[in-house]
Amino acid sequence: MNEKIYKTMGRVGGGNIAMGAVLVVVGVATGVLMIVSGAGLLKRRGEIMF
Repeated sequence: MNEKIYKTMGRVGGGNIAMGAVLVVVGVATGVLMIVSGAGLLKRRGEIMF
């Protein structure tokens, strides 16, 4: 019984680490895209007419 619990905990722990790594990569990519988009808007702010 205890072996089954330890195996399950190991799988869950590994899954949590993998999910955390994926979320970190997605967060960094989103941040980079936001910075690039903002820089493009700032570069062309003189062209905007209201």
